[in-house]
Amino acid sequence: MNIAVKNVVDTFNDQFLHKASLIVRSPGRVNIIGEHVDYNEGFVLPAAIDKAIYVAVSKRTDGQINLYSVDFKEKFEVAIADIEPTKTWATYILGVADQLIKRGYKIGGFNLALDGDVPIGAGLSSSAAVECATVLALNNLFELGIDKMEMVRIAQKAEHSFSGVMCGIMDMFASMFGKKDHVIKLDCKTLAYEYKPFVLHGYKIVLLNTNVEHSLASSAYNERRSQCEQGVAWVKAHHPEVNSLRDVSMEMLEKQVAPKDAIIYNRCKYVVEEIQRLLNGCKDLEAGDIAALGKKMFATHDGLSKLYEVSCREADWLVEQVKNNPDVLGARMMGGGFGGCTINIVKDAAIPKLVEKLTNGYKEKMGLNLSAYIANIENGTEEVVI
Repeated sequence: MNIAVKNVVDTFNDQFLHKASLIVRSPGRVNIIGEHVDYNEGFVLPAAIDKAIYVAVSKRTDGQINLYSVDFKEKFEVAIADIEPTKTWATYILGVADQLIKRGYKIGGFNLALDGDVPIGAGLSSSAAVECATVLALNNLFELGIDKMEMVRIAQKAEHSFSGVMCGIMDMFASMFGKKDHVIKLDCKTLAYEYKPFVLHGYKIVLLNTNVEHSLASSAYNERRSQCEQGVAWVKAHHPEVNSLRDVSMEMLEKQVAPKDAIIYNRCKYVVEEIQRLLNGCKDLEAGDIAALGKKMFATHDGLSKLYEVSCREADWLVEQVKNNPDVLGARMMGGGFGGCTINIVKDAAIPKLVEKLTNGYKEKMGLNLSAYIANIENGTEEVVI
């Protein structure tokens, strides 16, 4: 039993005075390339990682939901009949329970303890991991028979309705469908997907956490989504077959969007270019050319920072510091933006020295501590056998 599993099991026993019926592990995710395109029906290239959320659950004989968070050292209790969104960590769990009930699934009261090592606010989708862990745990606990794709939709809808973030499907999909040593090429329009081997010979994924709060992330995320929709509407007026930025060409943007609004044009331009960049990046993967893929990661960051404007000075600084480093193949900000992590592909032997140099420079320049994580590609959401 690993430490994280033991911790959530022991916490459950201490809080609820009996053993958990089952334990579920649900990973955070990285996205190699293809950022802010999932809600525009593009392609993404995510992978589940070895940082995960763990939940322990058991049934209750009454209609109560009793929750405990190890991170926050906090209890939350509510009757099933009174579930509603909250401003706390519990809202992700309650949102899933609410979706199950609305879909006609029969769930009763339950106890649930929550722990994990996915850094919160780092752009690794800790909320999606909590939602996926919860939906699989409740599915197995109450024998609901829900398939994985439906679980992903339930988790996504929970985020929309209880957290107010109109996220695309990538985070939940990657968390649920992840496969060790593989990335997932996911078509966000059709949800068709294929696994592509992602083995970095002599290199590792290094996540550098800016430790900047996502203070603007929710409102700015929804604003970007709205701007993309406006761009599509302007193009669609002249091209009825267009339903999303997936269907839009640069020529269409130049004609129908650029004359109307420069900001909306920039948003749409980034997305259209990023969709093509990902398709080209998949060809790099198939050819085993990680260096070429890395260059595209740098280009993605440039677009996110200057056209989509969801980066921040801290993430920009971190990417700038590694841009001409021969030991770093690629780097970019990752996630919703305005903080979180940069994802870097770094030569094994160079990692300690690079992290030390960046940590010192970051403290001096930004006055903040830098956290570094090495991420390995792992399996998706699963029940843990103990």
